[in-house]
Amino acid sequence: MSKTPRIRIPPEVKKYVFQRDKYQCQSCGKTTGETNLSIDHIIPLARGGQNDISNLQTLCFTCNQQKTDNIDPRFRRYFQL
Repeated sequence: MSKTPRIRIPPEVKKYVFQRDKYQCQSCGKTTGETNLSIDHIIPLARGGQNDISNLQTLCFTCNQQKTDNIDPRFRRYFQL
């Protein structure tokens, strides 16, 4: 797998992903009032993931740090990796 170049996620896309995910961490369920949220690539760019909105999710800082460049285990069964 080749690494996908990192591009800055536009503010409109971040806003859309946060709204779609109801401002809630998709791993632990914490909300924006409880923690700092960020946008994460489900399949990391380092593993060939794309900069596509379908590959983005909302994670809190802690869950994002724990995930690092691994593939989110909740989605692993959907991909041949």
